[in-house]
Amino acid sequence: MELGNRIKKFREKINMSQEELADMLKEEGFQVTQATVSRDIKELALIKVTYGEDQYRYSLPTEVTVSEARLRFMLKEFVLNYAASSNILVVRTAPGNANAVASALDNAQWAEILGSVAGDDTILIVARKPEEIPLLIDKLESYLD
Repeated sequence: MELGNRIKKFREKINMSQEELADMLKEEGFQVTQATVSRDIKELALIKVTYGEDQYRYSLPTEVTVSEARLRFMLKEFVLNYAASSNILVVRTAPGNANAVASALDNAQWAEILGSVAGDDTILIVARKPEEIPLLIDKLESYLD
C-alpha cells in the first residue's frame, strides 16, 4: 500500500483509542504496544481535539507553550550542571531527559536562545550572541534555585 493510502486510512479514523492505533500500526508491520503509542503521543506533544459532535482525533498543537511551573519542574528535577563556552551553553541532565528539557526550553521561547540540540543526557544551547550567555545562565539559575 502506498504511503498516501496509509495516511488516508489513519486520518479517516476518528475516536481511535491508543489501543486501536497500536493495532492498526501492527497491521502495517510496526511492532508497537499501547504503551509505546502513549509515550510517542506524549513525546510528540499531540493533543486531542474535537472533530464534529462527540468525536476527537490527535493533532499537533498549533503553538506549543510551556508553563512556568512545568519549566521550573523540568529544570530543577533534571538539570545536573552546565558550562559555557563562547555562545554555547552545555547543559547536563539526568540520563534520558535531555530531549524533554530541551523541548521545554525551546517552547519557553527565551529570546537569548537561537536553538538547541539534545542527546540522551546533554543539551547544546546556542545563544544568539556570546554576550547573552551570562543572561541565559542567570535565567537558568533563577529556575534552579
